[in-house]
Amino acid sequence: MIGDARVAELADAPDLGSGGRPWGFESLRAHQSNSGNFAERKIACSCFESERWFKLMKKIYILEDDDDIRELVRYALDSADFEAVGFPDPESFEDALREGRPDLLILDIMLPGKDGITLLRELKSEERTRRLPVILLTAKTSEYDRIIGLDSGADDYVAKPFSVMELISRVRAVLRRTDENERVSTSFSTGPIMVNLDKRTVFVDDESIFFTNKEFQLLYYLMQKEGAVVSRHELMEQVWGYGHESESRTVDVHIKTIRQKLGRCGPMIKTIRSVGYMLEAVV
Repeated sequence: MIGDARVAELADAPDLGSGGRPWGFESLRAHQSNSGNFAERKIACSCFESERWFKLMKKIYILEDDDDIRELVRYALDSADFEAVGFPDPESFEDALREGRPDLLILDIMLPGKDGITLLRELKSEERTRRLPVILLTAKTSEYDRIIGLDSGADDYVAKPFSVMELISRVRAVLRRTDENERVSTSFSTGPIMVNLDKRTVFVDDESIFFTNKEFQLLYYLMQKEGAVVSRHELMEQVWGYGHESESRTVDVHIKTIRQKLGRCGPMIKTIRSVGYMLEAVV
């Protein structure tokens, strides 16, 4: 967490690539409370106000070993209505990834222990994380390094020194492309389970299984949130349109039916005690 003195120091420092102050720090300093958190998520810059196309707040992980850069990027993303979490090393990032997948990863290449390109290739080789959008943020600026990064599966490449304003724009662009690609695709799969969005049908091991409309919506939402814990309240809001705790039993009944219909894949839906459910790709 950056203290008040560090925020003031960075606010008067040169911009990271575009001239002037590090972009966004005027609003960061204005909204930082005594506890180090923002009192409100009010955006001072009009470019932050221009796009509200996210249905849910997008979660972004930042894997960067430089504390100042990591905190700067995290604060800027937070003020742009993202949920940003920073990690100083691959080990802490991988621990968090086991708990749930973010919507996007900002990845440094030169890291302690495991380098960013190796980590990127591992992410793209695993079913659970191969669709995770990745932006490389690195001091390696040669054409060869860019080609290696993009060929390894990165969605974009930002060289240091950089403008925070440009980085935010690139994050928005990558997320927009990802959302559009998911809408264009008519099929979505997790492990042996595949759903066809046009026909609203479910397949397990290529065998078609009948699902009611709510069962289909519930399963598809869990598949979109693969690897993340989803509360009963969230499922009620997203599938039924309201989130009364008294109605949460409805979710449990539907989950029980879905598990039965999925057969051997039913155990992929894990019960998280006192919270909700999580779908994992491993049968």
